[in-house]
Amino acid sequence: MKTVGIVGTGVMGETHAASWLETDARLSHCSSGQFENAKRFAEKFSIEACEDLDALIAAVDVVDICTPTHLHKEMVLKAAAAGNDIVCEKPLGLTVEDCVMMIRACEEAGVKLYVAHVTRYFPEYVAAKANVAAGEIGKVAVTRFRRESFQPHNASDNWYVDLERSGGMLQDLMIHDFDLARWMAGDVKKVYAKSLVTSGEEVNFDHAMVILTHKDGAISHITGSWAQPKPRFRTSFEIAGDAGIIQWDSQEKAPLQVLMHQTEGGSGEVGLPGSPLLESPYTNQLKEFLANLKSDAPVRVDAVDALAAVQIARAAIESALTGKAVDVMAVEEVLK
Repeated sequence: MKTVGIVGTGVMGETHAASWLETDARLSHCSSGQFENAKRFAEKFSIEACEDLDALIAAVDVVDICTPTHLHKEMVLKAAAAGNDIVCEKPLGLTVEDCVMMIRACEEAGVKLYVAHVTRYFPEYVAAKANVAAGEIGKVAVTRFRRESFQPHNASDNWYVDLERSGGMLQDLMIHDFDLARWMAGDVKKVYAKSLVTSGEEVNFDHAMVILTHKDGAISHITGSWAQPKPRFRTSFEIAGDAGIIQWDSQEKAPLQVLMHQTEGGSGEVGLPGSPLLESPYTNQLKEFLANLKSDAPVRVDAVDALAAVQIARAAIESALTGKAVDVMAVEEVLK
């Protein structure tokens, strides 16, 4: 039985912990930047708290990284050097260069690197992908994705709104739909973005529209927002091909639940989509990762997909800042 340790005891740490308990791996350890938070987390999930990352790495087979994005690279490199397989929350890294370094380090160490792009496991997107793959709507020509939430808030340190640590809304939130658009319509060659951000003592409005030009000619329109009132979390998509169209809106059909967490120690509140399925998509993705770890069973998202999503996100950030469209290099070329 694989043993798992979670690094980071906030919202996503709790979400992953609850899901690991539904698998045949054993969640055994946790660590946090603040040991008191780790101890509270450990008590909640009946596991052992480690004083630091090194102690956790030495105690487990799989390291699950649920920390702020800017910390991912250092933690992945350290776990890979120690021979641990790794699960890392999205985005894989803050920059394209960081992601490439992480992927290469894992390849050289001979360890697996899984990236938790959980939206690929939600039933509505799974069904849409199956229809696209089966040719039910013909060749994809236009896609539209929308993801609108309230702004995340961490009482002690709201790193989510710090562009230098999270990439902001364009990277932390919209990366889900950048990945989905690429999954449905193929690789992306150009990105154009417009965003509106207002700020006072802290950012309180963040809204953006991003247009992706895919290599096969399809166009994707992606809207992201951290400007909704709590507890609103809305997602929708439309995928049009030359033989049909797929549409879905969380407000009209099988609404998504909003899971809000407030853990002790002020870890913060973040809107997370839920699912009415008996098994959570978060659990489903971890089970798929475990199956690959044990027997090389296929996974629907890999580290190269995660790198491509970060490429798109960073191009969107650059475009929003400069007002110009940004070309995206083929992911294979980036990894050479």
